[in-house]
Amino acid sequence: MLAQPTKQELSDRINKLYATINKQDNNWDFAFITDKINQYYFTGTMQDGVFVLRNDGEYFYFVRRSFERAKIECSFNNIIYPMVSYKDIANTVSKSGKNTRKIYIETEIMTYAALERAGKYFDIKNVAPVDKIIQKIRAVKSPYELTCMEESGRQHKILLEDIVPSLLREDMNEAELTGKIYERMVGLGYHGVTRFSKSQTEMIVGQSGFGDNSIYPTNFDGPGGMRGMCPAVPIIGDRNRFLKKGDLVFVDIGYGYNGYHSDRTQVYMFGANPPDEAVQYHTKCRQIQKETAELLKPGNIPSEIYNTVTSKLDAEFLSGFMGMGEERVKFLGHGVGLQIDEYPVIANKFDEPLCENMAIAVEPKRSIAGVGMVGVEDTYIVTKDGGKCITSGEKDIWVV
Repeated sequence: MLAQPTKQELSDRINKLYATINKQDNNWDFAFITDKINQYYFTGTMQDGVFVLRNDGEYFYFVRRSFERAKIECSFNNIIYPMVSYKDIANTVSKSGKNTRKIYIETEIMTYAALERAGKYFDIKNVAPVDKIIQKIRAVKSPYELTCMEESGRQHKILLEDIVPSLLREDMNEAELTGKIYERMVGLGYHGVTRFSKSQTEMIVGQSGFGDNSIYPTNFDGPGGMRGMCPAVPIIGDRNRFLKKGDLVFVDIGYGYNGYHSDRTQVYMFGANPPDEAVQYHTKCRQIQKETAELLKPGNIPSEIYNTVTSKLDAEFLSGFMGMGEERVKFLGHGVGLQIDEYPVIANKFDEPLCENMAIAVEPKRSIAGVGMVGVEDTYIVTKDGGKCITSGEKDIWVV
C-alpha cells in the first residue's frame, strides 16, 4: 500500500479547492492554510508552514521547519520555499499584498496573533473562512483514502474482537488497560495518534471505563464518559477503579492507519452475564445503528436521517440516550477520516445531502445509572446500497 497519496491525487485535491472557492467568490486573492492536517491533505507532508493558494490557480508551500523534510516528502518540490515570516510569503506571491481584496483563512485554526503577523505584509481587513470548504472536500474519500480506512477497520476488528478480551483480568485498573491496549495497537499497525478537529480535544486512544465510570461527566463531546487520571488529566483511565466480576467494560477506540481513522465501540461484560436491562438497551441501540446505516445513501439528508430515526424512540429510552441528563449529545453519527470528528454529522442543521464515499461513524448508545454505557459504534462508507461497514459491525455485549 502507498505510504502517501500520489502527486495526481494531491493535484486533484488542490484543483478542487481552487474551483470551490472560485465558484462561490470571484473577488479573492489568496487562501492561507495553516492547519497541519490540511497541509498534509494538500501537500503530502506535515510541517510548520503555510500552504498558499493564489487566485490564478498557482500554489506555494512555505515551510519554517522542516524545510528539508518537506522537500523529501512533498511531490511538488518546485512549490516549496523556506519561510521565516509572512514577509517571505509576500515577497514571493505578491508585490502588492497591501492591496489584497480578500484572503481565505481557517478561522477556526489561525490565531489572532498569527493574523496580526500576516497583517504586516497583507491587507487582512477582508478575510473569509475556508474551514467548511475544506471540510466538505475532505468528506468525500478517494480510493486511496478508502483503502487506508478499510485497513484501519480490519485492524480495528482484530483489536476489539481478538486482543482486548484477552487483556481483561480481575483487579487491573483502567489506566493499566489503556496502556496495554495502546501497546498492542502499535504492534498491530496503529499509526500512533488519534486526531480530532475540535480545538483542545485530547485523547490517547479513546475512552474506556469500568462500570459507571463510563458515564462519568466529561468535556469530550461524545455520549460516553471517563473519570480519567485526575482533574488535570481527565483521560486515559482511573488508577483507582479496579475491574471486578460483574463489571461492564466500555471501550470506545479511535484507530488509525497511514493517517486515516476508523471509529468503533465495543462493550464487554466481565465474569458474568449482563443484566436484562443492559441487554435490552444494547439490542435497541443495535437496531438504531442498523436503521441509520441503511439510510447512508447518496442524496439523503443527515438532519432527516437523524429525525427519522430518533422520532420513533420513546421518552423512557430517550432519557438516557446518547449520554446522561443535560449532557446528552444531539447527534447519531459523525464523519471520519484524517480526524475522528469530521464533516458531516448525523444531526439537526446538517441539511446538505450525503455523497457517495463519505465515511461516517454511527454510534447509538444508552446510559444506565449505576451500570454504565451500552451501545454500539461502527464506521460506514456511504454507498448507493446504504452504509458499508468497515469495522465488522453490530455486536452484542461480549461476555469475557
